[in-house]
Amino acid sequence: MDVADLSPAQARERFRTGERVPTAGWCRGWTQANLIAVPSRLRDELLLFARRNPQACPVLDVGEPGAWSTRLFAGDLRTDLPGYRLYRDGRAVADQDEVTAEWRADLVPFLIGCSFTFERALLAAGVPVRHLEAGTNVPMYVTNVPCRSTENLSGPLVVSMRPVPAELVKTAVEVTGRYPMVHGAPVHTGDPAAIGIGDLARPDYGDPVEVRAGEVPLFWACGVTPQAAVLAGGVEFAIGHLPGHMAVLDVRDDAYLVT
Repeated sequence: MDVADLSPAQARERFRTGERVPTAGWCRGWTQANLIAVPSRLRDELLLFARRNPQACPVLDVGEPGAWSTRLFAGDLRTDLPGYRLYRDGRAVADQDEVTAEWRADLVPFLIGCSFTFERALLAAGVPVRHLEAGTNVPMYVTNVPCRSTENLSGPLVVSMRPVPAELVKTAVEVTGRYPMVHGAPVHTGDPAAIGIGDLARPDYGDPVEVRAGEVPLFWACGVTPQAAVLAGGVEFAIGHLPGHMAVLDVRDDAYLVT
């Protein structure tokens, strides 16, 4: 079966049993989300950080302390994503296939909106999505744009990039702007150096994609931003998804479409 035709439960079963791939293009029509799980003492502060940085950190769901499922994710957050990243004392210390042993009773899981959710709408509007064409992960970059900080959480905005033909830039902005809970419209269009990106061929996360003649790089706020905040804030322990390896939720993309 084509991965685009899988249900969320079918995809989660494949990840639980060992499939390790980026999830762009999986489960057509179903929402995907970023995961960040932090100690319960940081729950309210992460909510505040998200409110202060809503385009980068649109919160779709929050679990109870120690919970490994949420209202929008009926699977097991410890095993049902295709990759995880562990953080200790402000450092990324390991990438893992599952995190059952590491999941603590005080961890609060946050599910943050993901731009994969609006890619079906881009394609329907005739806007190409290069990483889907190439079968690769989306390129993501750490910018020089600071987030609004809280006491323990700070750091730079992370963005994802998609090259768009110049004549379709307006369409791409309008289409994605209708999905504010999954990052909405681009935060930057054009010159990557203006937001501190030195080389599009060297993303901080994900894979590079070709930017062809006549195309403009468009940059969307990215849900990896909370992981950058965990790093910058020196948080003692957190679990995130491996960038581009998302949680597939039990809610449709169109639930986040604003008409």
